[in-house]
This record gives sequence, structure tokens and C-alpha cells, in this order.
Amino acid sequence: MMLLFPVKVYQPQVYWRIEGLFFHWLLAMVSMWTWSAGYDIIEQGDDIQQIINEKTLVIANHQSTGDVPILMTTFNAKPNVLPNLMWIMDRVFKFTNFGIVSILHQDFFIVSGRKRREESLKQLEKHLKESYIPRDRKWMVLFPEGGFLCKRRETSQKYAKKNNLPILENVTLPRVGAMQMIFDTLGPISSRNMQDQQLNCRPNMTVAKPEISWILDITIAYPQGKPLDLPTIITGSRSPCETVLFYRLFPSSVVPREPEQLSKWLYDRWVEKEALLEHFYKYGTFLGTKGSDGSGSKSNEVRYPCLKRTLIPMRTTLMNMCELSNLASKPL
Repeated sequence: MMLLFPVKVYQPQVYWRIEGLFFHWLLAMVSMWTWSAGYDIIEQGDDIQQIINEKTLVIANHQSTGDVPILMTTFNAKPNVLPNLMWIMDRVFKFTNFGIVSILHQDFFIVSGRKRREESLKQLEKHLKESYIPRDRKWMVLFPEGGFLCKRRETSQKYAKKNNLPILENVTLPRVGAMQMIFDTLGPISSRNMQDQQLNCRPNMTVAKPEISWILDITIAYPQGKPLDLPTIITGSRSPCETVLFYRLFPSSVVPREPEQLSKWLYDRWVEKEALLEHFYKYGTFLGTKGSDGSGSKSNEVRYPCLKRTLIPMRTTLMNMCELSNLASKPL
């Protein structure tokens, strides 16, 4: 990407288009680890095709290092998602071998811990205004739990007992700060304008700003409750299995803005995840649980036969070369 720095200076739109293409290629390679090892992904729940090109906040439960490549594999099968995606991840990932890629893509690294929480949220607000909006990103991925299930479960349960909150086994209580900041910055415009009018006592005549239109709530379920991790996905050391993703879509307008109500709304979603996962681990399916049936639900499988696993890299390389050669000729 350093070789493209002059393009970034003089033709930033072309630069970010090329960067998004490279980013997609790299994550497609990560997806190949999952496919080639036989770790298939089943998608159930709401139809998300309608929001592929909409500004969407993706929230998901967090069990292991395998969650990210599982989501990468799923998003790779959907056109234009990966190039326009922004990840919100723990700062520790900044210092991994993949960190430089995320830095160049302008993902956000959030700092955990009470002492730096407020500072980190202010940096998130700045990043949304200086990177997410100018780059015209679409999807934004957030893990509200702030850590892996195995590491946070005990702390979460102690906090729940102390504050008379639900005690969860299959997920941990989500943190609300990052989502609150996202909605304060990119929430429905009508809600933001109403809040501004209450503060200023006059109509808001400012130009409309980008806004989050949808919340995509993903429940990740591994077979027998045993999550895949990154080393397992890379080496394929575990027998082939199916990971199930359950989708629920919410218009952003139904999400409350007030901190207490937003906390309750998010807690309610995680209580639902607890029930969904409990049913899944007992019966091996989400079918039959609340919200899993109806005309709006579907089940898709992200799978490639063995022959295609061999041919896809060659085919993808040729397609990518053609796409890159035509990139400069596209109008800005």
C-alpha cells in the first residue's frame, strides 16, 4: 500500500477503492481456511440480503478467536460487504501480524478497562467522524461483551448478582458504552435532531448526516458449545463441523437512545441469546425457538465442494486481476 501513497494523496477515492479490494482478497484467504478444513456455516433467521448495502451495526456474542474468521467467511460470500466493513476490536489485536492490515483499513482499536474507558469512547467518536463517514463504510462489527466467554463469565455473573441482573451461562452481560457512542454519533437523524432541538430550542437546519439504518444481531453457535479457535481453523485439526449463525434484524429507529433504556434493550437481546443457545445446545438447532420461524426466515449454507476448494484460488486470482485492471477506468 505504500506504493499507492501518491494515489492516496491525489486520488483518494481511487486509493480507498483499491484498498477495499485488497482487504477483501486478504479476508477471502482467511475464509479459505474455514472452507478447506470443512468448517461449514449455516445461516438461519431473518433475511439480510436487503441490508447488504445499508449502513448497519452488527452485534454478536463472543466466544473465541474463531468468531472473527467465521464472520469473515460469512461476509465473504456477500458482495461488497468486506471492502466496506469496519471492525471494532480490542487494542491488543493492533500488535498482531494482522494489525497492520486493520490499521491501513482504518478499523478501530478500543481500549478496555475503566480507567481509559471515557478516553477510548471519545476516540471512537472521532474515528467515526474522520474514518467511517468519509470512507462511506457500510457495516460496522461490534462485540459488546468486550471479551471471550470463558474469560468474562465469572466476572459477568458476579456483576449480575450484585446488580440484580440476569445470570447468564452461554453469554456474558454486554457493555453498552461503545454502542451508546455509535448511536449518539450515527443514530437515526430524526432522533438526533429532536435532541438538538430540545437543547437549542429552535429547529435544526443542518445538512443530513449519515446514519445507521439497521442493527444486525448475530448469535454464533458452535456444535456442543465447543467453539472453534483460530489455530484450529488454520490447521484443520478438528473434525469437520457446522457452525450456525442466527440473524435478527432491527430497524435502528426501534433502539432507544437514553442510556438506561439502551442498556435494557441490549440486555434483553443477550437474554434472548441465552435462551437461543440453551435450546441449540440441547436440541442442535435454533428451529422451534422464539423468532426462528416465519416467512422472513431462511437457511443458507456457505459450502464449497472439495474440487472447488482446489480451483477457487486460481479462479479468484484471475477475476481479481481483471477487476483491478478495470478499476481505474470506473468513474469516481
